[in-house]
Amino acid sequence: MSLVLDAIHIDCATDPRVAFYRDIRERDLSAREGVFIGETMVVLQAMLTRSDAIVSVLASARMLERVRELLQNAECAAILYTASDATIEELTGIDLHRGVLAVGQRAPFEPIALRDYMPTTPPRTVLVADDINNIDNIGQLFRISAAFAVDAVLLSPTCHDPLYRKSLRVSTGNALKVPSIRASNWPHDLAEFCARFELTLIATAIQSSVPLQTITPPARVAIVVGNESDGVCPEVRAIAQHVVRIPMAAGVDSLNVAVSAAIALERFSQGIRG
Repeated sequence: MSLVLDAIHIDCATDPRVAFYRDIRERDLSAREGVFIGETMVVLQAMLTRSDAIVSVLASARMLERVRELLQNAECAAILYTASDATIEELTGIDLHRGVLAVGQRAPFEPIALRDYMPTTPPRTVLVADDINNIDNIGQLFRISAAFAVDAVLLSPTCHDPLYRKSLRVSTGNALKVPSIRASNWPHDLAEFCARFELTLIATAIQSSVPLQTITPPARVAIVVGNESDGVCPEVRAIAQHVVRIPMAAGVDSLNVAVSAAIALERFSQGIRG
């Protein structure tokens, strides 16, 4: 028998049943009670890869039937709430024109510790994020990683949370799909990771670098992109086998980190692409 989901109608923004959704513009900046907030249908679809980790879904009246159908087809038994656009805006503090939010348990999707990363086959392409702080950039890096068949993203201890609502939205849900690892001792963990999987470490930087086209793509590679202002830190550049730059026109000193990652991955990724 197919799952039938009855929606619970929320008429008041102070209803305690939807407390997780309250004031998400402010509260979403840090992890709350071991959950995260997903926004948009695309992100909800990504969350459904582990449907048992979804706590609840909140849909506007205009999106209710689409959301209900999606949950039923995935046999997801999460609590389904619905409310008017006005009630949702009062509750959340944002104009939710996309019409759907979901609460998920962080643990099944959270970046794992280095010691817990045990892939069935050794990774061939890893993207390394060194102190990436911008919300949008973290999201873009996961979207780009999915596009270039990256096996995992290794995050330095100071990188922004990829499960932050906006980062997750910008990633189009790929921060829930591409495996992510959170280092704790930088750059020791990075060196250990590369040695463990026999990865050639390539850092992208302007300082003491060579054009990336001059490096033959290694069989297994870890590509480092760095902080939006300071770039890849000197300690990481010091342990890299290669430090490469993207040749640019005179008078232009750098590119956005997500653009740089895409160019480097297009050159070095060993993942299978169509």
